[in-house]
Amino acid sequence: MNQGVFDKISKFLVPLAGKLNNNRYLTVLRDAFMLAFPLTIFGSIAVVLMNLPFLDKIMSQSSLNTFRSAMNIAPQATMGIMTIFVVFGIGYYLSKSYNVEAVFGGAIALTSFLLLTPFVLLVKGQEAIQNVIPVDRLGAKGMFLGMIVAFSSAEIYRFIVQKDITIKMPNGVPPAVAKSFSALIPAAITLTFFLAINILVTQVFHTNMHDIIYNLVQTPLVGLGSGIIPTLIAIFATQILWFFGLHGQIIINSVMDPIWNTLAIENLESYTKTGEVHHIISKPFMDIYTVGMGGTGMTLAVVVAILLFMKSKQMKQIAKLGLAPGIFNVNEPIIFGLPIVMNPLIIIPWILAPMLVTLVTYISMSTGLVPPPTGVTVPWTVPIFINGIMATNSLAGGLLQLVNFVIVLVVWFPFLKVIDRMNVQKEQGGNGDQSDWKVS
Repeated sequence: MNQGVFDKISKFLVPLAGKLNNNRYLTVLRDAFMLAFPLTIFGSIAVVLMNLPFLDKIMSQSSLNTFRSAMNIAPQATMGIMTIFVVFGIGYYLSKSYNVEAVFGGAIALTSFLLLTPFVLLVKGQEAIQNVIPVDRLGAKGMFLGMIVAFSSAEIYRFIVQKDITIKMPNGVPPAVAKSFSALIPAAITLTFFLAINILVTQVFHTNMHDIIYNLVQTPLVGLGSGIIPTLIAIFATQILWFFGLHGQIIINSVMDPIWNTLAIENLESYTKTGEVHHIISKPFMDIYTVGMGGTGMTLAVVVAILLFMKSKQMKQIAKLGLAPGIFNVNEPIIFGLPIVMNPLIIIPWILAPMLVTLVTYISMSTGLVPPPTGVTVPWTVPIFINGIMATNSLAGGLLQLVNFVIVLVVWFPFLKVIDRMNVQKEQGGNGDQSDWKVS
């Protein structure tokens, strides 16, 4: 394997990935979604409980309807209004990154978003209901507007604060009071800006910013992100970055998570109302059918293949160390112990297996053989098969993972055998050193 090729690729990828990984806005976006993570987990658990397949066997239809009606508030109050948490999180973490008062940044971002949100519910065939906020504006439908407003409002707020255009209170005033007065002018200017935008859009153009952003920005991006080709490109980029020792998930997901999370919320909203799922690819699809099968690259199958079929003591020892973490989707022992990073013998199955499995999964779901994920958030440490059932609310979801597991094992097997033979020769004192193959 030509080391010069790897050096050239590395010189291009490492600086680029470093810039993406350290980008202020991508880091803030990732942290904002993680702020909502425990809340969405709670809502997802409620959805799973509401839709357990055997409930209609142990409960009457009336009792089942009552149970679901009582539990339905949980997903509505969490995943149903996820944009609120993301908007506040962006405002908070972006302000914090500039070392200005973060909680006011979050509050101002949320208020700015609400200033652009129509407080009216339009019901077909009925008169408009005033002074209410449609829940879908606070969920998937308002996600991209929320992110745009949160970033821009936090930037305006911190700019004014850093220019020292604030009210300064005398010494002895309680800190909470002083901070509130200090944020008064920045908040007023920022909120006035978004109020003016809302007046212009609603009174002159007779529409609202939610519909404008949804139609011009969100719908095209979500449509693009839900396609199999962009998804395969994202998988390819993730695997390549990991091959060079960079955390592909953090880098690629920072860009794609807003789209995949929006798709997941739309799926969940549809599933809880109609029992139907409109999008195959979403955040749970990516989590459960890639990372949720032993970690990045689906390496639990690699561990099992080594333990069952390989003879090298070195490889078996690494596999034993990686088995327990791999069951819970932690695979750094394999990535750095086998190793996978910068090992040209492994680059082909490392990239090919996830892309092939993603394609098989997509085809299985698009043809109706397996239901797509419902949109519930399953903790990433839940083991294979169980997480597949939970994500799709179907046994078929878990069985598909087992099929994918076999596919990964088959793709990796011949490459593992080559490495195994080399290691066995080395352990027996022969000329089987990998150093001529592995780029360091």
